[in-house]
Amino acid sequence: MKLSILDQAPISTGQTAKDALYNAMELARAGESFGYTRYWIAEHHDFPGLASSAPEVMLGFIGAHTSTIRIGSGAVLLPHYKPYKVAEVFNLLSVLFPGRIDLGIGRAPGGSAEATTALSGQFLQKVYKMPELVEELLHFLYHDFPEENIFSRVKAAPVPADPPHAWLLGTSGKSAVLAARYGMSYAFGQFMSEQDGAAILKQYEQAFTPRKPGDAPQMLLTVSAVCAETAEKAEEVAWSSLIWQLQAEKGGQASVPSIEEAKSYPLTGKDKEKLAKMKQNMVIGNPQQVRAAFTKLQEKYGTDELMIFTIAHSFEDRIASYRYIAEEVLG
Repeated sequence: MKLSILDQAPISTGQTAKDALYNAMELARAGESFGYTRYWIAEHHDFPGLASSAPEVMLGFIGAHTSTIRIGSGAVLLPHYKPYKVAEVFNLLSVLFPGRIDLGIGRAPGGSAEATTALSGQFLQKVYKMPELVEELLHFLYHDFPEENIFSRVKAAPVPADPPHAWLLGTSGKSAVLAARYGMSYAFGQFMSEQDGAAILKQYEQAFTPRKPGDAPQMLLTVSAVCAETAEKAEEVAWSSLIWQLQAEKGGQASVPSIEEAKSYPLTGKDKEKLAKMKQNMVIGNPQQVRAAFTKLQEKYGTDELMIFTIAHSFEDRIASYRYIAEEVLG
């Protein structure tokens, strides 16, 4: 089993955005030392409690402080941007950090309607054109436009010897089919989907069309997980994340609350039902429990790579969670 990291650069109470971004770099460094395969950082706009609005900028910073772990975007939200500019940026990163860059793309807005309008102004129209945007981006990355195309002589310079590896991120059959259609790797966000992920990944495998000879379907599953030395400690650490998500849904506190703040948060009966449902989509426990849960997920979804998404108030607890999992699963 391969393990990877998805980071949103969360801001905890008492922290600044700079603290959160430096923690992101330290998490990537820690993941590299623990044996994780890749580290991806997300894109959010005007989103309280999350510091990363420009993963492409953070990847330059993180790449300069790591040496072997693959680094990438989880994801660049393509409807906001021109494919050519995205290809230029990630080609440049691939020149700086050869053989290490993943370009994960998605179609979500990543923020409020107002922020979306400020970014592009035509988001919905671009979402409808997502297949065309993906196709254009791939042509720029691999410099294989048909000769009659207006862009056939345009290069997304600098051109790396090893182009970035393109992934499509999604939570639905629609995204899986799109990834398969263009021969892309596919990351399924199990932690934020209520759909039948196993069926969706099977659909991706069956529909996969190689872009070039030798290409094969590649997929990973993104899972929300919190691990600690004991199950009781893991539940305590996870509570901050759960209450934070609950507050965010209500338009409340922006930063991840401390364990003490989370414990003192007053809950209604409806809140308790919502939290119980949220926990069903998480893996929480001691190292042995987490490994057992991961093994079941691996068997159910048929993928050998799990990407772990962990939110905690204490950065030390986050690092410890990733370390415990790596020691138990990777050995």
